[in-house]
Amino acid sequence: MNTLIIINDAPYGTEKAYNALRIANQLLKDHENSTVNVFLMADAAACGIAGQKTPNGYYNIERMLTVALRKGAQIKYCGTCADARGLQMEWFIEGCERGTIPELSQWIAEADKTLTF
Repeated sequence: MNTLIIINDAPYGTEKAYNALRIANQLLKDHENSTVNVFLMADAAACGIAGQKTPNGYYNIERMLTVALRKGAQIKYCGTCADARGLQMEWFIEGCERGTIPELSQWIAEADKTLTF
């Protein structure tokens, strides 16, 4: 199964990114032959920034993305969205790649399921 997860909200403030990544990581754990792609759009582009510091006991989106990458997920952030927010490429965690709308369109066409948050 090929699952695409599109996240639109900022990493903190709502729990949409948190819940999306919980699902991504569970899919990768429970279905080893599955493909999971995550596309970070709009304010969610900031989810991929390295060096996030959260209080003890609070979820950390950077760590959740790192786990997904380690389990085989492909993660891209919208380059146009990042540029609009002044986010620099060197700020992103290793493995989180700059993406484009044509790449997202291809992922959508290839996905068996698409989830949006």
